[in-house]
Amino acid sequence: MDSGEPDIEQLFAPIAPTAAYGVILREAHDVLAHVHAPVDAELWGSDIIGALARTTGGQPEAMSALAASLVPAAEEAATPEGLALLRIFAVLGTPELRQKATHAAERTVATGIPDPTWARDLGTPAVGDCWHYSDISGQQESLTATFDYGARSHALSVLIDHNKGGGIRDVWVDDAEGLLDKTWMAAESDPLVVFEKMEARALGTRLQQAIAAGECPAKPDEADDVTAHRALLHARANLLAGI
Repeated sequence: MDSGEPDIEQLFAPIAPTAAYGVILREAHDVLAHVHAPVDAELWGSDIIGALARTTGGQPEAMSALAASLVPAAEEAATPEGLALLRIFAVLGTPELRQKATHAAERTVATGIPDPTWARDLGTPAVGDCWHYSDISGQQESLTATFDYGARSHALSVLIDHNKGGGIRDVWVDDAEGLLDKTWMAAESDPLVVFEKMEARALGTRLQQAIAAGECPAKPDEADDVTAHRALLHARANLLAGI
């Protein structure tokens, strides 16, 4: 499972973040009309934030730029895709971005623009099974949490490298159906793998610790994964830790 826009960064990375809103709004018009599930909207928004983070020097700077430029532009546009953008950024990012996007979205709805069908559940999935597995030496481990939006489930997995201070090496999102059983069976057949189910709050705390330890991707595709999924990871880690 992914946002389906692997080259999204190329659309506006050369543009100053404060001037990127026009490109983002056009991209939203092309993409969000075809989005029907909350997780797909979140993945797209997380990818947008990650791409902007590369041009601003960091994730907080990207979110500040979005709050200062994209939120007012989306509200002024008064279009379904502008409202969809506001709903997405109301659940991803810093408190400043979430607050400004929420207020702008409510004002936009008051003008008669309808919410996307997925907006009601956005950012509030039900939490399912959580687990971790690692090599017996404890050098690397994978933390996985599953989430449900109605009948559709997705899994967020994070690879942690304890040789590099417990930082995040890779992040990915996939279909959760059958994943727990597949992981358990693979671990059962490998004596060098440790597998354990975890409570959601405990896994959320572990994710927050890994986030605090920093990022340490070793390959270009891992770096791309971490960048694209960073905002969604932070949101999900906070959700789990707050249970």
